[in-house]
Amino acid sequence: MIIAAISDVHSPRYYDQYVEAIGKLNVKPDLFLIAGDMIYHGSFEEYQKVYNVLFGKINCPIVACFGNQEFPEIREKIKESLKEIRFLDDQSIVLQISGNTVGIFGSTGSLDTPTKWQKANIPNIEKIYAQRIELAEKQLERMHTDLKILLLHYAPTYKTLEGENPNFYPFLGSQVFENVIIKIKPSLVVHGHSHLGTKKAWVDTVPVFNVSLTVNKEVVIINTEEDLKPGLQKFV
Repeated sequence: MIIAAISDVHSPRYYDQYVEAIGKLNVKPDLFLIAGDMIYHGSFEEYQKVYNVLFGKINCPIVACFGNQEFPEIREKIKESLKEIRFLDDQSIVLQISGNTVGIFGSTGSLDTPTKWQKANIPNIEKIYAQRIELAEKQLERMHTDLKILLLHYAPTYKTLEGENPNFYPFLGSQVFENVIIKIKPSLVVHGHSHLGTKKAWVDTVPVFNVSLTVNKEVVIINTEEDLKPGLQKFV
């Protein structure tokens, strides 16, 4: 099965690079994942532009989570206007794809240290982040599917943040999420948010992909027959 994934277009900021990346896509994916921040600073109209680029080129299920730039107050509006995309906001879905059952839990994710703005504007943000981790574990644990995917915006490990300033790691993701990955062992994890991080890392035997456009400069292609098996270097 072929999975294509992307995040952090921040349209209109990286819109041209995104159009070029989609244009260069030379495979037909079975599933297209979006890991958030496709628009910049709540620009609702930009999401329609982002989707229009996919029209006629991506003929498979599209599943997305929201990033911090898709502000909570516009999320329902995005869902209503783009019904072709299955948005998961602390939710899960099971799809039948190429003879496989595929379970996906999607969420903005959690930060180990909320930003100053979040602390000032979102009551109980630390509790919200802790609850998201608990919910992800419960939802993934209930899935009895051929493939199990954790789709987040914020990084669920610091391993894919290498390249960023280490002082900022707690503001970019949650190392606590590693406990869920190690316990549940999803087939793969996809996230964005980190613009300077590492493309891929392993948490135990689980591959974690940072699909940010700024890191990869292209749509990330994941072949489930080849890319989910730890190589020898994983154990060295």
